[in-house]
Amino acid sequence: MAPINILAVLVIVLMVSILWTNFLGAPWLPSRMNKVHKMMTLAEVGPNDVLYDLGCGDGRLIITAARRYGARAVGIEIDPLRYLWCQAAITLLGLRGRVRVIFGDIFAQDYGAADVLTSYLLPQTNAKLEKKLINEMKPGARIVANHFPFPNLQLAEQEQEYGLFLYYPKLARDADQ
Repeated sequence: MAPINILAVLVIVLMVSILWTNFLGAPWLPSRMNKVHKMMTLAEVGPNDVLYDLGCGDGRLIITAARRYGARAVGIEIDPLRYLWCQAAITLLGLRGRVRVIFGDIFAQDYGAADVLTSYLLPQTNAKLEKKLINEMKPGARIVANHFPFPNLQLAEQEQEYGLFLYYPKLARDADQ
């Protein structure tokens, strides 16, 4: 195959990889690292936490959660290219014991083990997901939404400069009901 044909195929595969996830939750749009750190501090991520990142993309949140904040982290990614990218990064950085990535649909996962959940999903995806999160997340768990809020969750805190929203989907009193 001619080099130009190989390049064309690679460009098409990359474009399809970027665009098709729009229909499944959100396009890949990586967060700047200063925003990643702000998400971690807003949720008070620490060494006793398990962080889930929905649509983890290149893995920057889960890697940062483990390396800088000492948390265990789980990413969920449906795009095979980004999933493989995350797997390679986790291996190269020696984080296999603290970080894992699940290849799959965010709606098919169980979030009962999450202490912190991060999302950078579209508004309609957040709306579709919030009841599942309320039902599955444990008391004291935190959600940090990047840019797009959850429409029916009670907002605990908003960081306007960074476009971040903090929620506690299930307060301790809810567990008694």
